[in-house]
Amino acid sequence: MDELTRPAVEVPASTLRKVALVHKLKRGAIELAMLAVLYVAYSASRLLASNDFSPARGRALDILNFEKDWRFAIEGWLNDLFVRVDWLGVFGSYWYATTHYFVTVIVLVWLYRRSATEYVTARRALVLATIIGLCFYLLAPTAPPRLVDGLYTDVLSLHADAGWWGADASAPRGFGGWTNELAAFPSLHAGWALWVALVLIRAGVPRLMRLAGIAYALIMAVVIVGTGNHWVLDAIVGWIIVAMAFVGVAAWERRSPFVAHEDT
Repeated sequence: MDELTRPAVEVPASTLRKVALVHKLKRGAIELAMLAVLYVAYSASRLLASNDFSPARGRALDILNFEKDWRFAIEGWLNDLFVRVDWLGVFGSYWYATTHYFVTVIVLVWLYRRSATEYVTARRALVLATIIGLCFYLLAPTAPPRLVDGLYTDVLSLHADAGWWGADASAPRGFGGWTNELAAFPSLHAGWALWVALVLIRAGVPRLMRLAGIAYALIMAVVIVGTGNHWVLDAIVGWIIVAMAFVGVAAWERRSPFVAHEDT
């Protein structure tokens, strides 16, 4: 019997399922490794940034003066509200210290399981936006409101006894020295939150889920300012960076003949 007439060997369905499962597990492990590398780079670069407070304070005051000139400097009013309303301060502290990573990871996993094409584009946009943010942290460290001249209250420090974070930044107790407290501009808390909203919008999920994503991004912006961790301009620029990253990645994928989505 020659090659053309030889019957094809049927592969059992159970074997195909096992092969597919192994492939997914390998791809999942690769994705986790890539995200772990991104997180390590994120943490390491923050530690490599200058801790010279004087120029960081100067940049913070420049931001505040710019906001005052354009009449959107609401940090004082919002921070005072988070201090006066105790439950709001506790809520904001938990929100700030928890959702930034927790929600982002959940959406990444959900999108990975839902659509390979959408996941790769979203992951590329997230990585690009994060790298841009890290460049700002390294080249232009900026102090947050809570560190400027005692004008604003560190709400997380005020409620440190209510959670797992310490009195310095939002890091777990004992790890405050591992954070860069002069990484206010731009806000990746705001940027990553908008990334979540854009992912849901682009995925075409039900309207209620899209509204939840938008609400998440807006609440994050209010919380980071109200807790004294970011200026309003930090949130705005964080949003702009993420939006531009999505637009840039999508355009690059459309126009480059060499770009192919990885098989996830």
